[in-house]
Amino acid sequence: MGKEVNGVSRSRFEMFTNSDEAVINKKLPKELLLRIFSFLDVVTLCRCAQVSRSWNVLALDGSNWQRIDLFDFQRDIEGRVVENISKRCGGFLRKLSLRGCQGVGDSALRTFSQNCRNIELLSLNGCTKITDSTCNSLSKFCPKLKHLDLASCTSITNLSLKALSEGCPLLEQLNISWCDQVTKDGIQALVRSCPGLKGLFLKGCTQLEDEALKHIGAHCPELVTLNLQTCSQITDDGLITICRGCHRLQSLCVSGCANITDAILHALGQNCPRLRILEVARCSQLTDVGFTTLARNCHELEKMDLEECVQITDGTLIQLSIHCPRLQVLSLSHCELITDDGIRHLGSGPCAHDRLEVIELDNCPLITDASLEHLKNCHSLDRIELYDCQQITRAGIKRLRTHLPNIKVHAYFAPVTPPPSVGGSRQRFCRCCVLL
Repeated sequence: MGKEVNGVSRSRFEMFTNSDEAVINKKLPKELLLRIFSFLDVVTLCRCAQVSRSWNVLALDGSNWQRIDLFDFQRDIEGRVVENISKRCGGFLRKLSLRGCQGVGDSALRTFSQNCRNIELLSLNGCTKITDSTCNSLSKFCPKLKHLDLASCTSITNLSLKALSEGCPLLEQLNISWCDQVTKDGIQALVRSCPGLKGLFLKGCTQLEDEALKHIGAHCPELVTLNLQTCSQITDDGLITICRGCHRLQSLCVSGCANITDAILHALGQNCPRLRILEVARCSQLTDVGFTTLARNCHELEKMDLEECVQITDGTLIQLSIHCPRLQVLSLSHCELITDDGIRHLGSGPCAHDRLEVIELDNCPLITDASLEHLKNCHSLDRIELYDCQQITRAGIKRLRTHLPNIKVHAYFAPVTPPPSVGGSRQRFCRCCVLL
């Protein structure tokens, strides 16, 4: 083989001769053509490969296939396709997404692992045929793996996490959401050998308890993102350990973890000043006291989901309006104690004019058109949710739109109940009743 140029040996260029009829092949150096092909997507590359023999070689060269996303073709992707891609790409491939490709199984991914040993990002989200065997293959052949998405691969167990801990020490982000066979033993093995973990997505891992969180807090000082949604067994005890050990934490989701209390908000305020995203929907024990501590210490908050935090009042909104100038998205749906006064403070706070983009107020019965008046100067406001806010009127929404013409307003107005018919003794039935 001759000297390589951009990953392609010069011998491959020998098929290009001055007799090639295509003008572009005469005018452009082959190295430049290869560079142009490197910017094309999967479909376009395949089309180029059908133009001529010379373009076939260039289009299908492994250097053009460093980043592949096959989500749009998931119904057509079978194991043999992945095997063929891996053989063609070899060591060039860095990023591959097979999200939703349910036809791909362990055998194909073993071949892939053997051929693509420089892979750094791999998404197998929704590849339901995947088992622990695939993680064993990745552990043996892919030591450079940094991001791995196994969400909804429900056959994954602790054995997968132990395998990854042995062969993939550079792992930075792991998503095993809905892998509900995973327990504290798998988490312990993983975090002890992958100290650089920055993102852990454990949504729906219902067997996890506080003991698992204590291992994370003890071994993951670089952790930035943690999702524990619907991990219903966890309590304050485990989450406080996370807060004390993960001072870089920026995003935390504990929605549906009904056992947590204000102690978590105090711990976040005292230990995680960089917090930007907090999702605590359906955590009904949280109160204004906890959110006051949080707001006074976490000034970088940008997104908060407080849906069904039923004990909070306008007091929480007052603190957020004063101390959280970067707030962009706020969900207060089903927070039934919120009133127009809380929205007034929010609408006059530092986040209102330039930052606030989304506010959700579904099922807030005390909210009236006055709240919409308080929000009319929020020039960045893109969307507002008002389902089942019975004191909001069409006229109020119309007035808001005169100030914010591009805002998306999602509201529902129940049809007016028709008055009872006057006169006539004939009983009326709807068509459904007749049919039934």
